[in-house]
Amino acid sequence: MYVSTIRGIRLKYLLMVIFAFTSILNSQTFSVSGKISDRVTNKSLSFANIRLLNSNTGTSCNSEGAYELKLSEGDYRIVASYIGYKSDTLELSLHEKRIVNFILSPISLQLEEVTVLPGINPALVILRKALAAKRERDKKISDYHFGAFTKGIIKTTSDITSGDNSVSLDVGANDTTELKISGILENESRGYFKKPADYKEEIIARKQSANFPPTINMLTGGRIIQNFYQDDLQFFGRNMVSPFSETALDYYYFFLEDSLAQDNQTVYKIYFETDDKSDPGFYGRVFISDKSYDLLKIDVNLNDAANPGGIFTRVNVLQQFLPFAENIYMPIDYRLFVEGNFLGLAKFGFEINTIMYDYIINRNISDDFFDMAVLTVKPDADQKNSIYWADIQTIPNTMEETEAYKRIDSLESIPKTFWDRFSFLGTKTYINNNISITGPLGLYHFNRIEGNGIDFGVYADNLINKRLNTSAGISYGFDDKKNKWSVSGEYRFGEYRTGLLYVKAADELTVLFSESDEYNSLVPTLTSLFGKYDFKDYYYSKGIEFKLGGAVSPVLNLELGYAQKRDASAVVNTNFSFFNTDKKYEINPPIYNLRVQTISTGFSLDFRKYIEDGYYRRRTSLGKSYAVLSGEAIISNNSILATDRDFTIFKLNLNSTINSFNSTNVQIVIKNVWSPDALPYQMMYALPGNISSLGQKFTLRTLDFAEVFGDKVTMVGIEYNFLDELFTGLNIPFIEDLQLQLTTHFNAAWSSISDKTILLNKNTIVKPLIELKTPLMELGFAIGHIMLPLKFEFTWRLNHFNKTNFVFGINSAVF
Repeated sequence: MYVSTIRGIRLKYLLMVIFAFTSILNSQTFSVSGKISDRVTNKSLSFANIRLLNSNTGTSCNSEGAYELKLSEGDYRIVASYIGYKSDTLELSLHEKRIVNFILSPISLQLEEVTVLPGINPALVILRKALAAKRERDKKISDYHFGAFTKGIIKTTSDITSGDNSVSLDVGANDTTELKISGILENESRGYFKKPADYKEEIIARKQSANFPPTINMLTGGRIIQNFYQDDLQFFGRNMVSPFSETALDYYYFFLEDSLAQDNQTVYKIYFETDDKSDPGFYGRVFISDKSYDLLKIDVNLNDAANPGGIFTRVNVLQQFLPFAENIYMPIDYRLFVEGNFLGLAKFGFEINTIMYDYIINRNISDDFFDMAVLTVKPDADQKNSIYWADIQTIPNTMEETEAYKRIDSLESIPKTFWDRFSFLGTKTYINNNISITGPLGLYHFNRIEGNGIDFGVYADNLINKRLNTSAGISYGFDDKKNKWSVSGEYRFGEYRTGLLYVKAADELTVLFSESDEYNSLVPTLTSLFGKYDFKDYYYSKGIEFKLGGAVSPVLNLELGYAQKRDASAVVNTNFSFFNTDKKYEINPPIYNLRVQTISTGFSLDFRKYIEDGYYRRRTSLGKSYAVLSGEAIISNNSILATDRDFTIFKLNLNSTINSFNSTNVQIVIKNVWSPDALPYQMMYALPGNISSLGQKFTLRTLDFAEVFGDKVTMVGIEYNFLDELFTGLNIPFIEDLQLQLTTHFNAAWSSISDKTILLNKNTIVKPLIELKTPLMELGFAIGHIMLPLKFEFTWRLNHFNKTNFVFGINSAVF
């Protein structure tokens, strides 16, 4: 009986294994692959179409004319097609891997003689009918979803090495050096659309060459493609007029170049370019059916006026369309080919090849499906194995891509030494992808308090599955003879790390009014050593800080904090400088020495959509106007926590970008800080000013650094980014071709100090008190170029006149 039971169990499990194995065999995917070529020339037909009759399945070839279909076992009718050729249909019974090559015969079609009447362009007649067909097409579509496979190719003259924190590329290669593939990104995704403008995508699987981290593999079929059936095209941040838009007939010149044949229909081949060559746009060819007047194919290039800074030597876009349900033509691929040369120092290129398939149209997608996430990487997208990739629809690798994968994997397998990661111009030197130490540019600093100072820090980033970042640093000033240190860490929790726990303990020299400090630490070191001008003031601060916050809804973040610190004045300890030895540094103002404990609360309200990249949620405006509102309250109250002073500080900030005509936009920043109480000197807020000849965005150019401060301060900054639109619109020869970038700025600021704050700090405020009961206003403009990291600014005061009524400066993020 016992033996019979054991045998029965074994038989049961054997049957289960056989059943599972049978199921796997029945669902097995087979590959149908091959090439499509020209019967006369035997040349490959790049990007030819291949599809299954009576289905939504299909693909297109790569640049070598190679294709691959992944199909289940069964009987199929496969059609290969290409404009100007007779399609070929093959009946296939599939139960194993098959190689099927198609050889297509070209069809010659004699273009009938056309009588052109004065004022009548036959191409415009065709385009008007095509636009009418487009409007009818749009009426048929309420929603759709589709599958996509995207392959991105990066080309450079030398190999790229990359990690979680850095990308390294050698520059300065000779112009004659050939480009080679230095990186490959591939992913499978699904896209969803519903009228009027809901869109969402999911990355199901992704892989990339070994020199790139998965987090940069975010190029998807729907997010990057520009559907030329739509009017709102955008390239490199610029809105572009589609040659298939309602305004195209007034923007482009069209010419009927040829008529081609494809099976039983004639295809019109129409050449176009902008009416005015100084207008940004496209030039190339559109292919339109003579029966339905649907768009079949587009092969276009970006013109010189749309080429930002002339950086690109080639920008070519190819897109094809096929009919799906209800004979609705949808894009089946998107090919972008780009080559360029940055300032003659770095040649580069990249390609994006996307195929779209399995369209499901008008299935009434629920409104609830579309949320704040416009792109979500599925949790297991990076764990797909080779078996999965072998079963899905992909774009076959070319020989060059196959060799590139092997070369890159081989290079990345070589262990990197310390010197491979080292740079004399780096502020950090990475030991590995997670651990770094202070680099050469961060080891030294100088100011009038510490004199010569040395710094060293250790940083650990993206630990515990990209959740934990920590740092520890020490510093010593040879003239104030004090050791300083700081230790901090932040841990991000939640599925997309939207929660934050932050801890810091420090004993350090702090910049007075550091909240308004837009300059990096290298600038005062250089101005002190070479100009004997240390424009910052300092004080010592020792204490601890905690913050806990996170997203409580898709649009709202809340934060709670605690801080305990002891502040003490600092004094000038050196008069050293390479030059101006007879000159003395300005005194460092004393502060209100105290021990204080505070609690804080904060919020951020942000209605922008976001991308879920597999680790984080990253906000994106999608090129649309937006506004972000944030605020904070800091409370020091002896009845809650032991503290030397009772006070409350409120802060409110608004950051907004509003799109204007063409590619221009207006950026608005409003900052408001106020307190109803007497504030210690170091707790006040200073209007963001600048040092001589250097300027920063959203600062008052005609104010000195920390020149105006108070306990009630408001600033409004407005910048209008015209880019090159104004110069292009003027149509002035030579000027319009320079692609100069124009920005105008307007700033207004109010500041006041209450009598009780003045009384509290009567022994500490040594600088002249400047109050702005009426707003200080200034107006100016900046000229720059997209290829240069700086702009030349000209700013005039409109009131409150003094010695800085006009300021010329250089604005650069480098400072």
